Amino acid sequence: MSSNAIPTVDGFSSRSNMKMSMVDAPYGAWKSPITSKAMTAGSVAIGSLKLDRDDNLFWIEGRPNEGGRYVVCQYSPENNDNDNKKRNERDAVDVTPAGSNVRTRVHEYGGAAVTFGNDGKTLFYSDFETQRVMKLDYDDNDNDNDEVVAITPDDENCRYRFADGFYEKSRLVMVREDHTNPAPKDVVNEIVSVDANNDNEKEISVLATGNDFYSNPRISPDGTKMAYVTWNHPNMPWDATELRVVSITTNNDDDETSSVTEAVDAQTSSHELLAGEDGDTSIMQPMWHPLTGDLYYISDESGYKNIYRASSKGDKTIVSSILPMEYDFGGSSPGWSLGQQGFQFSPDGRLIATISKNGSTRLIVANVMLVNDDDNDAFAASVQEYGTDDGLPMQFGGVVASKTNNDLFFIGGSPSTPSSVYKWNLDNKGDAIQLACSSSLSFPDDVISIPEQIEFDTTLGTAFGYYYAPKNGKYQCTTESAPPLLVKAHGGPTACASAAFSAGMQYWTSRGFAVLDVDYGGSTGYGRDFCRRLRGAWGIVDIDDVCAGAKHLVEKGLAHPDRLCIDGCSAGGYTTLGALAFKDVFTAGCSMFGVADLTALAGDTHKFESRYLDRLIGKYPEDEAIYKQRSPIESVDTLNCPILLLQGDEDKIVPPNQAEMMHEALVKKGIPSCIKIYEGEQHGFRKSENIEDCLDSELAFYGKVYNIPVPDAVTLNIENLE
Repeated sequence: MSSNAIPTVDGFSSRSNMKMSMVDAPYGAWKSPITSKAMTAGSVAIGSLKLDRDDNLFWIEGRPNEGGRYVVCQYSPENNDNDNKKRNERDAVDVTPAGSNVRTRVHEYGGAAVTFGNDGKTLFYSDFETQRVMKLDYDDNDNDNDEVVAITPDDENCRYRFADGFYEKSRLVMVREDHTNPAPKDVVNEIVSVDANNDNEKEISVLATGNDFYSNPRISPDGTKMAYVTWNHPNMPWDATELRVVSITTNNDDDETSSVTEAVDAQTSSHELLAGEDGDTSIMQPMWHPLTGDLYYISDESGYKNIYRASSKGDKTIVSSILPMEYDFGGSSPGWSLGQQGFQFSPDGRLIATISKNGSTRLIVANVMLVNDDDNDAFAASVQEYGTDDGLPMQFGGVVASKTNNDLFFIGGSPSTPSSVYKWNLDNKGDAIQLACSSSLSFPDDVISIPEQIEFDTTLGTAFGYYYAPKNGKYQCTTESAPPLLVKAHGGPTACASAAFSAGMQYWTSRGFAVLDVDYGGSTGYGRDFCRRLRGAWGIVDIDDVCAGAKHLVEKGLAHPDRLCIDGCSAGGYTTLGALAFKDVFTAGCSMFGVADLTALAGDTHKFESRYLDRLIGKYPEDEAIYKQRSPIESVDTLNCPILLLQGDEDKIVPPNQAEMMHEALVKKGIPSCIKIYEGEQHGFRKSENIEDCLDSELAFYGKVYNIPVPDAVTLNIENLE
């Protein structure tokens, strides 16, 4: 194919329309307004939407420019009562105290660090520094005078961690992780009831214990039962879990003040097993229907993560797939964070959920108050589906429903629109109203590359990905037949890629790189069989698929065969190193806090993932030979291309010794390599200066390796590179 041809993937051009006024420059050397500093200076991460009793809207902001701390914010437009509090660019005010960091370390990944009381003025949050649960009265108009009180015991070693709370009158029901004995095998997870007014350790009672892990403790509307999810090693929450229900007692008979104090018997084995009895089904996200008292949950027993209902009829429980579909509910990567909830209920009892279809999110609204029911099966009597044609964004999730009307709030965006908070009304429909945007920056349309979802053949059938063509309205390249391609391997590995706006993707495409974000076998969102492709095959299937994706684009003329690079974070870093060690497709790569030595990881990681590899690789140490065979550090002899290693020095999930050992081995063999260890960073980079340096270092690295004249490249010392 000649250099003047413009190849396409399913009609998608690999270059923007060429104009005579464009600057002709090599791919990768284009100047872009999407700089690393611009990305962090005007952006925050927004997540964990919550509504309090009075339908006041809250969210958590992650702020790179404040050391990566997390802050609870309340949406506060000009006409409300918070006139004495300073509003930020998103019309929100900080609720948690200045300098505090709202983040729990349960499972290390955290999640569900905030719980609201039912009085419209109190919230509870996990303080990152101490891991204590703090009680905050937030109705004061002045942040500085809001009272904060710790309700869990003080401990200088932070031995207790709390998350995923449910407020019930005067107590919090929460997951507690006990690190009294810090070795992963000795860490104890339980469900406990915490006195919301007291930090006395004696006032904490255990409601469920005996298993390795717990999540989603939820109290029934009548206050008599608690449902929860539990599982044991070697399972992860997407492998096999159980849904159990236990009767609970309260401290008195007064409905206004009674609260959960204890379970009849705290031993999990004595609690009713409602779902997951086969030991091979993933149960997630239980939620009691507020009007009927039925218990809803997500199960993958059909081959897809569908929503089920358990309802009592006399002395028996009827379980039905209430909304059967060949799509996955529950969010993009369910199980990694605590508190995830992929469905809600409207005030009139309708079920509200989301699925992903062909790269776009669809809102599902089902009338479960009227059910087609023959005692053997039951499903929603009517189901409506809404999408972009109804005014919704292309991608959205984290939906929360108003308690008083049919307003829905969610976080959404599109490939060209940064993540934002939206409001949409079920009755009025129309365009969703943007309440707040995660970024104050805007970039010209002619530098935004819109991804196309592609499919390609691979070892086990078909894999998927999002292809981003190079795009910058001021530049063209007529001297090279195809651009360099950066293949991205997502983390997890039980997770997925996304077509939502990512300034990080546009950073590359606006400079002349093509990008392929791969959903390799084992990714979520394509059903259970696809997700289970990685069982016993991590380091094989994922590597085959990222290589197949790169070769697919080369065959289409959309990528230069000599300039194929790959990067990934965490598990994606392992896939990156494995692809470089075991295949001859890529010519450079960057591993960000990735796994180099599987045997070291098996013996040196946190409790949550300490047996993850049993499913992905095999039992350890019984299958040690397989671990060594698939460890990139054991195959340095087959490596022959440059590698950049980026790592946080406080990472408890993939410890920094992984990157250090890999770098030492590469340098010893004479392979070009560079390592950067970022101080004060854990698993993922949260500080603005480190996010910026990570991107700029990777660009400079490829510039040196491929002899691309990168404008204003940062200085980088690459050992063994001539």
